[in-house]
Amino acid sequence: MAFQINIDNGGTLTDVCIMSDDGVTKTKVLTTPYDLSKCFFEGLQKASEVVYGAADVKRLLEEVDLIRYSTTQGTNAICERKGPKLGLILAKGAEDLPAQLATHDPEVWAALVGDRVGFVDPAALDGTDGEVEIVRTINQLTAAGANRLVICFTGEGFLKAEERVKAVVLRKYPRHLLGAVPVLYASDLTVDRNSDRRAWSALINSFLHPSMEAFLYQAENRLREYRTKNPLLIFRNDGDASRVAKTVAIKTYSSGPRGGMEGVKAFSALYGFRDAVSIDVGGTTTDIGQCTEGKVAEIRRGHVEGISVSFPLCEIISAGAGGSSIFKVKDGKIVIGPESVGALPGPACFGRGGKEATITDASLLAGLFDPASYFGGGMGLDAARAEAAIRTNIADPLGVDLETAVAMMADAFEAKVAAELHRFTKISPDTVMMAFGGAGPLLACGVAEKAGIKRVAMPAMAAVFSAYGIGSCDVSQRYTVTLPENTTAALSAARETLMQKASRDMFAEGFEPGSYAIAARLVTETAEGEVVHELAEGEGFPTDFAQAGAVELELVATKSLRHGDSRHVAVTRKTRAEAAARRSVLVAGQGRADLPVYRLGGMAAGDWAQGPAILEEDYFTALIPAGWILTVSEAGDVILDREE
Repeated sequence: MAFQINIDNGGTLTDVCIMSDDGVTKTKVLTTPYDLSKCFFEGLQKASEVVYGAADVKRLLEEVDLIRYSTTQGTNAICERKGPKLGLILAKGAEDLPAQLATHDPEVWAALVGDRVGFVDPAALDGTDGEVEIVRTINQLTAAGANRLVICFTGEGFLKAEERVKAVVLRKYPRHLLGAVPVLYASDLTVDRNSDRRAWSALINSFLHPSMEAFLYQAENRLREYRTKNPLLIFRNDGDASRVAKTVAIKTYSSGPRGGMEGVKAFSALYGFRDAVSIDVGGTTTDIGQCTEGKVAEIRRGHVEGISVSFPLCEIISAGAGGSSIFKVKDGKIVIGPESVGALPGPACFGRGGKEATITDASLLAGLFDPASYFGGGMGLDAARAEAAIRTNIADPLGVDLETAVAMMADAFEAKVAAELHRFTKISPDTVMMAFGGAGPLLACGVAEKAGIKRVAMPAMAAVFSAYGIGSCDVSQRYTVTLPENTTAALSAARETLMQKASRDMFAEGFEPGSYAIAARLVTETAEGEVVHELAEGEGFPTDFAQAGAVELELVATKSLRHGDSRHVAVTRKTRAEAAARRSVLVAGQGRADLPVYRLGGMAAGDWAQGPAILEEDYFTALIPAGWILTVSEAGDVILDREE
């Protein structure tokens, strides 16, 4: 039997989706932030238990065809400002650039760089004085606390200037010495002529690189011990994947949420949704995206925390509101995140030492969770600890009783996510909201009501939907170079160079020439925006680009692994569902009420039920308020409609 395993690593939970000839199954493990390879292999162990009925990682890795991995670690690191302290070296004459860079996001700038900025004279780099200046600048920045350096020059000669600095640094700080500080040269990462984008791309990449590198190489080395047939593939924010050694850290930013968006795209096609917004609620963040007419919003110059960078990224916003986000009272109001208790210590109710209030604690006290069945029955919940956390952090500071505090927390959570939806997406009367992630379905209907949305979709695989979504990604490598002149000769030479790089890199991915597709295009920026010209094979330089300014050649090599699905899934109400149990639940504005509990695993296609109710699955719970009707589709997904 052939297997594909998709793993999505989040800040609190790590999701595992197993695809085989027999269908799709899933499991989850707690993320171990102190050693991500631990939860990675714990996930593989639980996957083997799901497949074989007993743990047998060795057999699983002998039989698996592909292992794909995505992560929100980069997203969480930026959101929580957790990472190395960076130093930035610029050219003299660019003294205004730091203040300009800081305007993009003062908080991120302060967390990553702050005042750790130095300047060197590019004109003096060839002499002894230049070497002394570089060494002095590096020493000053490291003494100020920088443990990684970024060098980014501006102007026409920035490529050659950065190369000269590289020669000096390698000579003065050889990499084999323990004291050699890691240095990233912006020109090694991107040839983007926009100095702000180049600098921020290099800074963010340098910030994310250490933790991603340490974990991924450790995981890959452990996989080699099992003699896996194929290398670990890292899913990227551009929607494709590549080997660890061929992946740039910045492209892992928001890769987990992008996997969810791939799922949204496929789901929308199955159900005929023309406009879908998504809330992917994990432990640390709620990731929001939109898919319109079958297309996921992606721009050539993507954004990280609203900062424009040099790479194409899916347009996903990450709000600091997740199942483990910390709730506190500030100036008499409830404030959510961006800090998170993560997997360790986790929400107070996990009983692992957490003392902060979270929406997970509030949901337990509201009666939404059954402590015996939470997390597939694999984790007990401690209501007393949850109560202590909410009393201390919310109820007492606000001067309200416990149940009022719990209701206020749910209302604040729904309001924040709804506000972020309106800030980032365009909502119309036809908009469908897809809710997934471990905590996505929990209060989805309440979020939809506050956002003015009348239909909510919860995939059967909602709890591991990002892991599910990466299951059909392609393997690709992307390249960009600026042409030295606008001629056919320059285009042909550059294209040949990139083709050679693509051939080497795709061979390293395991694909022979001719087994993958090559696409190329020219891009130039004008006052009106970007102009793109798709290049045919062997085509010369287009005449309409002859007078353009800087022209970039982009080339993409792609090995397609996707399989199309032309099905259309129907949603038809047939049989009124029978409740599996009843539970006392805190209902906003009504106090406690005895609500029916429906278990998705026991429902069939066409089953339907009315709110107020609770819907449970092994790894997610949803509150269905009054006025909403849930229907199980032919594919086993849940569609909720708000009654007029």
